[in-house]
Amino acid sequence: MSLTNMLSTERRDCAELNRFRMTQLLVEKLSDRDAVIGGIGNTNFDLWASGQRERNFYMLGSMGLASAIGMGVAIAQPERRTYVLEGDGSLLMQLGTLGTLAASKAKNLAVIVWDNGVYQITGSQQTLTSGFVDLVGVARACGIGKSYWAKDEDSFSRIIEQTRVEDGPWLIGVRTDGEKPAGVTERDPSKIRQRFMQAIAS
Repeated sequence: MSLTNMLSTERRDCAELNRFRMTQLLVEKLSDRDAVIGGIGNTNFDLWASGQRERNFYMLGSMGLASAIGMGVAIAQPERRTYVLEGDGSLLMQLGTLGTLAASKAKNLAVIVWDNGVYQITGSQQTLTSGFVDLVGVARACGIGKSYWAKDEDSFSRIIEQTRVEDGPWLIGVRTDGEKPAGVTERDPSKIRQRFMQAIAS
């Protein structure tokens, strides 16, 4: 089956996937040089639980800025593939970033949006994506041509493989469940920053 046939054009047609499992699947496909920016809350908790890497940056308290930080890394180091893990609530807070991502034309950047339709860490209040806002459609309208919904686990895996060999920027929407995170990130911002900066400087 071709990748095109495995993609979905709408969130509602996608399988509900486990965020931690999908995070693990991504990490398994990374090279040692790849940078990963984990957005706040459960997004970076699952990244931490998937195995600590020096080139992982774990966001603490800066809601909506993971994509902007990832774009900065991708532009500064165009030979390094950069992945951003973002939640739907966080991306909704900084939608303007999508237009800037498109304008950047960062070939080495892929943003993955875990969309469970709620602000899970603050009490599971519904986000706008639970109703009528389609973040993949918004990204495409902003000029990110490679914006897709992963229909199921196989299609997510195939899309990630494509990001390894094709230019971006990419935005990948993944409909996720409401499971609790698999761990909790070490909450030492200075240590996280210093370790990441040293790693990507090498």
